[in-house]
Amino acid sequence: MSVEKTALVARFLSPAWLDDLATAADGASGVDGEPVTVEQVVTGAPGGDVRYRLRLGGGRVAVLREPGEAEARLRTDWPTAVALGRGELAATDALLAGRLRVGGDVRALRRAAAALAGLDALFAEVRGRTTWE
Repeated sequence: MSVEKTALVARFLSPAWLDDLATAADGASGVDGEPVTVEQVVTGAPGGDVRYRLRLGGGRVAVLREPGEAEARLRTDWPTAVALGRGELAATDALLAGRLRVGGDVRALRRAAAALAGLDALFAEVRGRTTWE
């Protein structure tokens, strides 16, 4: 008799979802470029505001939940974060519409653009098992 494994489903931006994201990042390699840390701030999430950081570079990716320094900050509200996470809204469109705000060292973000773009494929499996309510 075979037992089928079912993947756990975590709500977007919940602590379990951030843990899942961190696990996916843990095995990543090949993230080239100068190290940069980007903080994501989402306001109005169901459990309150959410902050986490992505540290990229030196061939690695890390998802950090504890507060700390970041060269750049991305700030959105909950509906925008959900639309971005689902792939229904492009970051450039959100930025142009004023729904995504960027702070800190914008040049550091530009330098990390290729590494940030690569995160979409890295986190695709997590996105596939995420609930968005």
